[in-house]
Amino acid sequence: MSYPAAIVHAERVGPRVAIIGAGGIGFDVAELLTHAGHPALDVEAWCEEWGVDLTVATPGGLREPRRPTVPRRVTLLQRKTSKPGKGLGTTTGWVHRASLRHRGVETLVGCEYVGIDDEGLHIRQDGEPRLIEVDTVVVCAGQESVRDDLEALREAGVSVHVIGGADKAAELDAKRAIDQGTRVAAAL
Repeated sequence: MSYPAAIVHAERVGPRVAIIGAGGIGFDVAELLTHAGHPALDVEAWCEEWGVDLTVATPGGLREPRRPTVPRRVTLLQRKTSKPGKGLGTTTGWVHRASLRHRGVETLVGCEYVGIDDEGLHIRQDGEPRLIEVDTVVVCAGQESVRDDLEALREAGVSVHVIGGADKAAELDAKRAIDQGTRVAAAL
């Protein structure tokens, strides 16, 4: 299943999920699929999950966090051997990693994808074959820049500036995209 399909039709995603690709999109999809409802809108549930005592009856206003009920078992995989989410933002990456860890998401690195069948996703990790028993595989890897209409627009005299993922889809980077957009806007 593609990540756009998983985002738009999360109800079609099974209870056991493998996400191929542990970049920003992989983390976002894992976050979406491990939440039931909209916890950010439920302050009481959020405080329970993260151990925040709004009454400040406990030292520092902190209590033992409660692991939330998670609707799916998610495994996040990447080919690289580096730390999952290494390319996430410096100020927010740790939060995303902590959130997924708190939700029981398993992360696997150094994976070679061998195949998918009725049993699940077959991988090789450290040279050893392994089966990840899943109902759904979501692909969050291999993004490509789409510039199909670029030349036609330029030939029609339209001034076009290519930024963000359209400029470079590999290792999508919001900071770079914002910088590019700001520079284009300032130049207009």
